[in-house]
Amino acid sequence: MKSFIPREVETLWTLFTAPTVWALHFIVCYATVAVFCAKGLASEVSFDTVRIALGVITALALAVIVFSAWLAWRQWGFGAGDPLHDEATRHARTLFQGFATLLLSGLSFVAVLYMAIPMIFIAGCQS
Repeated sequence: MKSFIPREVETLWTLFTAPTVWALHFIVCYATVAVFCAKGLASEVSFDTVRIALGVITALALAVIVFSAWLAWRQWGFGAGDPLHDEATRHARTLFQGFATLLLSGLSFVAVLYMAIPMIFIAGCQS
């Protein structure tokens, strides 16, 4: 199967991609709403506009996390190598890293979804 993304991108950095995206999403969501409410910007921009913008940011974060999970699944060998990858070989370490990245991607995906839930229920800034 020919891939447009080279296997060289599957390094230790891919392990940190999904949690980093979740953390950035967390900061952007809370900082945006905090600044919006603290500065009293409701007269200039509606809260629905902020909610839509944060929805777009959430969709982008989820897309990056899904892409990271796909890279991890590919690195893990599309699930062909069952855990326990505890041999002292480069291949076993690569399979373990792919599996760990896949699990972190799943956790980060759920965390971003839970961060997005308040955007649905919050009606606006509380004074």
